[in-house]
Amino acid sequence: MMLDSDGFDLIFRAARSHNAWRDMPVSESQLRALYDLMKWGPTSVNSSPGRLIFLRTRASRERLLPALSAGNVEKTLSAPVTVIVGYDLRFDEKLPRLFPHNPAMREMFVGEDKRHFAETTAFRNGSMQGAYLIVAARALGLDCGPMSGFDNAVVDAEFFAGTAIRSNFLCNLGYGSGERLFERSPRLSFDEACSLI
Repeated sequence: MMLDSDGFDLIFRAARSHNAWRDMPVSESQLRALYDLMKWGPTSVNSSPGRLIFLRTRASRERLLPALSAGNVEKTLSAPVTVIVGYDLRFDEKLPRLFPHNPAMREMFVGEDKRHFAETTAFRNGSMQGAYLIVAARALGLDCGPMSGFDNAVVDAEFFAGTAIRSNFLCNLGYGSGERLFERSPRLSFDEACSLI
């Protein structure tokens, strides 16, 4: 089994990072379907450290304003949904349930001497889950506008205070209007980016 050419276009070849949005809502059921699809992407020992906050109202998105770079303000305020893609530094607490065939795996991440390994694992696998979010959103017919132009510390203080969750990146979701799209940027060729050994 594999996708047809239209599926490849939808998810990769014709998909774009959008900066302007049509006035069309994204429902809770769509967001639940999005998560229920993206959660199946693989992570190390099924750690699943990704944590998402879906900002569905203008008021909730306005809470991001102190953290956003100037170029990201308008497109965030006009998006139907902005997702804060985060990662949980205490993901190991859920490992006995998520990795039941070897509950002792949690010990790999517990203790001061293992903190760096746990943080690296959380960030790496949370980043992968953020990528799965984009692929799943596109597969469901939504457009995406991922962003890294913001102050993580400000977002963490506003949305994750008192938790072990940290922000990674932001992603606007909705139905792109096609306005303010840049010309398609080139990509590296296989020979520039890859080696065969």
